[in-house]
Amino acid sequence: MQQEPVPTGSLSLCHHRIAMSEFPVLPYEPQAPTLADLEAMAGPVLIEFGTDWCGHCQAAQPLIAQALAARPALRRLKIEDGRGRALGRSLGVKLWPTLILLERGQELGRAVRPQSLAELQKLLALVRS
Repeated sequence: MQQEPVPTGSLSLCHHRIAMSEFPVLPYEPQAPTLADLEAMAGPVLIEFGTDWCGHCQAAQPLIAQALAARPALRRLKIEDGRGRALGRSLGVKLWPTLILLERGQELGRAVRPQSLAELQKLLALVRS
């Protein structure tokens, strides 16, 4: 099912005004895969935990989009997190957004509330080519 981007207008990021229309934002999915599902996935997967109403999550979207532009083949899952959400708890998610890079269910690295493109590029560099 094709989802419509969440409209967010514009935001200030590092004292620069960024038009969010340049970076369409897909909503976080309420249904999360299980750990067994993640272990069965072939290749690396980037899981982004957060919520649509989280200001930190909204502010990070342009950085995440820029970083992922260089890795179009990388599978990305946006998972809604919160109280009672088993996957986030089992992976130790405490702050949003948290991006966890996994391969066959094993964590390669993570970024918590990323503040720079370089931080995300360093995370994505952990993917074996």
